Amino acid sequence: MVDPGNVVKVVRQARERRTAPLVLELDLTDGIVEVPPGDPLSMFLSMRRTHLRDVLDGLRRARSDARVKALVVKVTGGAGLALVQEVREAVGALRAAGKYTVAWAETFGEGGRGTVPYYLASAFDRVFLQPTGEVGLTGVALEEPFFAGALEKAGVQPRFAKRYEYKTMANTFMEKAYTPEHEESSRRLVESLGEQLVNGVAEARGLTPERVRELTDKGPLLASEALEAGLVDELGYRDQVYAHLKAKAGEDAQLRYVARYNRTHGLAKRIPQPGRQEGIALINGHGQIRLGRSGRGGPLPGQSVAMGSDTVGAAFRAAVKDEKVRAIVFRVNSPGGSAVASDAIWREVVLAREAGKPVVVSMGDVAASGGYYVAMAADTIVAQPGTITGSIGVVVGKAVVNGLLDRIGIGLGAVEDGAHARMFSATKDFSDSEWERINASLDQIYADFTRKAAEGRGMSRERVHELARGRVWTGADARESGLVDELGGLDLAFDLARKKAGLAADAPVRTFPHTSPLERLRPPESSEDRTAASARFDGWGSLGGVAARLGLPAAGPLTLPGSWEIR
Repeated sequence: MVDPGNVVKVVRQARERRTAPLVLELDLTDGIVEVPPGDPLSMFLSMRRTHLRDVLDGLRRARSDARVKALVVKVTGGAGLALVQEVREAVGALRAAGKYTVAWAETFGEGGRGTVPYYLASAFDRVFLQPTGEVGLTGVALEEPFFAGALEKAGVQPRFAKRYEYKTMANTFMEKAYTPEHEESSRRLVESLGEQLVNGVAEARGLTPERVRELTDKGPLLASEALEAGLVDELGYRDQVYAHLKAKAGEDAQLRYVARYNRTHGLAKRIPQPGRQEGIALINGHGQIRLGRSGRGGPLPGQSVAMGSDTVGAAFRAAVKDEKVRAIVFRVNSPGGSAVASDAIWREVVLAREAGKPVVVSMGDVAASGGYYVAMAADTIVAQPGTITGSIGVVVGKAVVNGLLDRIGIGLGAVEDGAHARMFSATKDFSDSEWERINASLDQIYADFTRKAAEGRGMSRERVHELARGRVWTGADARESGLVDELGGLDLAFDLARKKAGLAADAPVRTFPHTSPLERLRPPESSEDRTAASARFDGWGSLGGVAARLGLPAAGPLTLPGSWEIR
């Protein structure tokens, strides 16, 4: 027999879940995923990770939800600067809507990087820190290795050519220290990022920039020092943070992760409805750029995701053909890669615009070299102040290892048929005629890159060349020079796209291409089918194996070297 008391209890609990005040939670311990990985295994493993769209959409929805009283975020060092700036903007809008926001951390950098995590926390109404923690507000630094001396000792001769003096990847292998241009570019990057962090903290915490710099020069600060300096509001453990929230939001307040809140409340919009609304297509371009299909990248750090020209091209074509898609937002987070693949994606952006679909690019942490190439034809480019972008240039070359082979006693025999048959072999230097071919290729790629940048940005070739030459810029500096149009994140890009298309402010956003698990398994119907492409690793062509062995960017000549995620 059913117990009436239990029935009443279940009904009461269900009513409370629908009506009780909410405190939204966000835990950044595992970082934020921008886009699901392309391969099924990684996609499955990332299902429990927090996704950027869920965070942004959830916080936007919470602004007008009377049930939501507060937001609490556990801040760690798991996100890059541009992404942090995106979350920071969303938190600011939530505060402006009258919601209470709390950031807490066990520590802002325990013997590690704490500047960017603290920069995020400073945007909240109240900042809590565990009494044994510290505020690792220590500023911004950039360390870049130079391997010329080590290669010389090993008997390896680097042979590179570049366009132009600010394209620094070749310097990594050919120089023993900074060139003047390399140091100038890197110094300005650090200065620009430092200005953003200092000014952001100063404004948020009611301090002067000079005072923030004083504290930065003294850091890392002990918890008591940070409290006295006004960088944190209260020292406490997790239980004390949540007790504080209960007192603010009410004892009956329920906790709900932002992602869960967004998915639950946005479910109705995702249920197929007769007569789909007109809206925006979101196309994601993440990772090293290569020919073929998006998915897993190469074996080197930062190559876990790859942007395939076939996949991105198919997404653009599908969005163009869809009558319900009125505009396209192209999210780019890439250090570049294959010049040919970048050009193929650039062409799809051009064709989309010619078909009457406005294209707005939203840049993530990095959109440089090939990552800038694929963006430059858009109607509007949006970047965060801390985005790393530009690097309009090209580099190619190889390392000659004959000296190393001699030292370890390895002999080599070679026969060839064709004057350039061993052009890309690591066991011979370039001949004069081979250098002529390399320089012709570099000149062609650079001329094409700068010509298209000039057309896309509405500049003269001379002005683009001044800004190009391989130089890397922050989004803030790129905005000043015209390489970027607006400063902001995905939400701003969506707003701009809706306005360009004449859509309502709440017009839906749909991700392209959308393929079901069954579609991924079935054989493709034609080359137009978005399941047709297969992944390949051919950014460097015949130099691919050499590039991987030397630790070069395996994706190709339009690649920004090193790791550029500012944390």
